[in-house]
Amino acid sequence: MTHTPRRMFELLEPICLVTFMSDECNEELAALGHRTYWDGYFASRAAPLGRVPAEVVHAAFYNFADGEAARHIPSAWATIPPEASVAARERGSAASLRRILGAELADSPGLVRAADLTTKAATSAPTNGRMMYAGMRSLPVPGDPVARLWHSATTLREHRGDGHIAALVVAGIGGIEAHVLSAIEMGIHPPESFGRIHHLPKQRLAAVMAGLRDRGLVDADGRFTDAGRATKERIEALTDELAAPPFDGLSPAELDELVAELEPIAARLVAAGSQ
Repeated sequence: MTHTPRRMFELLEPICLVTFMSDECNEELAALGHRTYWDGYFASRAAPLGRVPAEVVHAAFYNFADGEAARHIPSAWATIPPEASVAARERGSAASLRRILGAELADSPGLVRAADLTTKAATSAPTNGRMMYAGMRSLPVPGDPVARLWHSATTLREHRGDGHIAALVVAGIGGIEAHVLSAIEMGIHPPESFGRIHHLPKQRLAAVMAGLRDRGLVDADGRFTDAGRATKERIEALTDELAAPPFDGLSPAELDELVAELEPIAARLVAAGSQ
């Protein structure tokens, strides 16, 4: 069961990453008037939830430190409607994909088919308990195939993310702790130097590391214990399991076809670093 969602994650994630790695999305958001990358990030990603308070965005995103969402929400929407931000994110991301893929892939029948099948998967799963996924599902599906592929891949990314948060909650792992475990898994040492958390106050990071050591998940040198590695593996296995429902909406033949159509797209994006 878990091999399908894991393989689909590998193929779809490079599509989603253009939003964060390429220039076009940030340029579109800056043109609206967002002053910083993070203003645009919070405003555009949270926009499908509506004008919710920072506390809700913090809960939905899960892995940001206390107060980080409040530095951008709701101020990022004060003069720029959420609808404008989410539309700019889509335009910029689709432009990045089109540039990186080139006409050979972007205008190919294979991409159209990949967009159609990805959309079928992305719109077939229950939304119960899936806050970010439900938000993406509330948006109209773009007609342009490149934009549709990005939109549906991102919808599936949020579905997987909602499940990953559930797996973290079950394991008793907080958002910053999750970044530490990911850093250790990636071989980043010390894990506190990981780019997603290195800016946090040293006292806060020290407290997180101390808590993981007290639970026997991390050793004195900041590396996995056996229990820590097993915990991380359980979280990832449950994340894969919870990410399966959208792909149950595709037949085995459609899944095989989707993999075949996505492979050259993903390969081109990975080679370019999605930027």
